[in-house]
Amino acid sequence: MSGSNSSPPTAARAVHAGADEPLGLTVHSMPSPRQALDGAEGRRTVLGRWKMILVLLCCAAPVVASYFTYYVIRPEGRSVYGELIDPQRSVPDLVATTREGKPVRLSTLKGQWLLVAVADAACDTLCEQQLYLQRQLRESLGREKDRLDRVWLVSDAAPMPERLDNGLRGATVLRVPAAQLAQWLAPTAGHALAEHLYVVDPIGNWMMRFPARMDAAGASRAKRDLDRLLRASASWDEPGR
Repeated sequence: MSGSNSSPPTAARAVHAGADEPLGLTVHSMPSPRQALDGAEGRRTVLGRWKMILVLLCCAAPVVASYFTYYVIRPEGRSVYGELIDPQRSVPDLVATTREGKPVRLSTLKGQWLLVAVADAACDTLCEQQLYLQRQLRESLGREKDRLDRVWLVSDAAPMPERLDNGLRGATVLRVPAAQLAQWLAPTAGHALAEHLYVVDPIGNWMMRFPARMDAAGASRAKRDLDRLLRASASWDEPGR
C-alpha cells in the first residue's frame, strides 16, 4: 500500500549487503620481546650515565671551588709563590719500590696533600737542602701538618746513605726510575727535576711547583702558599687517607 512504512528497496538492500560483508580489522605490529628489552636497557643506560655525571660533579665541586677561591678570588690579595701547573697531571699508576724492596703502586699516595722531593739515592748537598726544607715546611703548618705528607721519590737503585735516616723519619720514600717520573713531574726549562719541590693534591693531581733551588726566604713564601691551600680545601679534605 502507498501509506506503508516499509523501507525503500534500495535502503534494505544496502543494509543486507552491509550485514553480509566481513568486519575489517587493522592489526598494528607489536614490538618483539628483544626490542622491548633493548629499549628498556637503553633508557636505563642513559639514566645511569646522567647519575654518574651528577655524582662526579658533586665530588669535583668542592675541589673546583677551593681552587677557584685560591687562584681567582684570592681574598688576601697576596701573590702566589709557587707555579700553577696547567693542565694538572694525575699521578700515573706506576709500580714503585719501598726502601725494603716491596713493590707498591704510586697511586696509593692519593688521599693526602703531598710535598714531593726528587733526587738520586746518593743525595748530594742540594738534595739534603731540599729534604730539610721539606721537613721544615711540614712542621711549620702546626696542627694542619697531618694533612700533608712528605714524599721523597728516589730516581735510581743505588743504596741510600744512613746519614739520612733520622731526617727521613715519618716520610714516605719510594724508588721510581727517572724515565717513569718524567711521565708525571717536570722541572722548569733549564733546571733539573731535583731542584724543585712539588705539591700534589689529595686527588693525585700534581698542581704546583715551587721555584728551583728554593732558599729560606723562598720557603717562607712557600709556607704561605701551603697555608692558603689547606684553608681553601678544609671543607672537603681531612687528615689521613
